[in-house]
Amino acid sequence: MTGLSQRELEPLVGMAQPYISVIERGNKQITSAEVIDRITRGLNVPEELGGVPAREQDLSEWMPPPELRERIAHAHTTGSPDVRTADWISEVLATYRRAEDQVGGRELWSVVRSQLDSVTRSIPDASGATADKLLTLAGEHAHWLSWVAAQEGRMGVALSWLDLAQGWASEAGAYDLSSWVTRVRSHYVLTHNDPLRAMRIAEGARIAPPGRSLSPAAEAIAAHTQGMAAAAAGERDRARQLSDQAYELALRVPDPGERPGWLYWLDPVRAQLQRADMAYAVRDWSDAAALYGASLSDLEGYPRDHAYYSARYDDARSRA
Repeated sequence: MTGLSQRELEPLVGMAQPYISVIERGNKQITSAEVIDRITRGLNVPEELGGVPAREQDLSEWMPPPELRERIAHAHTTGSPDVRTADWISEVLATYRRAEDQVGGRELWSVVRSQLDSVTRSIPDASGATADKLLTLAGEHAHWLSWVAAQEGRMGVALSWLDLAQGWASEAGAYDLSSWVTRVRSHYVLTHNDPLRAMRIAEGARIAPPGRSLSPAAEAIAAHTQGMAAAAAGERDRARQLSDQAYELALRVPDPGERPGWLYWLDPVRAQLQRADMAYAVRDWSDAAALYGASLSDLEGYPRDHAYYSARYDDARSRA
């Protein structure tokens, strides 16, 4: 049982109260896949419990196709992949990342999946540094697809893409990307209310293999995520310490060329907004309001972010 009244269910499932009443009394059976889908989404029922066979085709649109793994299972030298095309695809993906800030990722989903197909088809014909570059590019695409799937509430799909991204990043020796993907997994766990596990995962995102090091940008975002998990776990002092570490690391990479492509947005303004988020998370309302207020004017080109942080600014001021 949801604990909600029939009137409270109306906006969630898009159905009128009398119709809900008829269903609850058992006087009408639901046979329409569309209606079942509306109800399961409105009540946040996991997809696997929805009992809608008609959605299998819809899921196939989102899930990673098996042939992606097969293409990369045995990379070897049999030809000469067009690295210039890979560079171009990388630039296009960067453009889509920025576009997603404004229009959302669903509209770009099919195009990015098509690009990933182009990248993975080239990998079996590559070796050495070229294969590593293509694997890294494939991992970046898979991460982006994971993120968009998560925004659509498809967490099972999101984790499938994230597993692909992690594997490809590891094969390529792309330690920054591997760290970032681990950090994203921590974020997913945190959004599902398991801060202790999220904190442990984020801590792992800050560890590079022996003899290697992460870029300050990658470590900064991992430290921030670890701090947000600490705040959610009630460890306020640790959260503040991690916030300071994340901010100091982020300020070490002012040049966009020094940031990994997926962290293009981590400039001093975003670093300050992360400090504001941490202050908000530990209920330092005055600090949060001041930090949000100082950054809002720099977000005019990002309408979704501007609206989000404006709401947080107003809320922090009301609580200060």
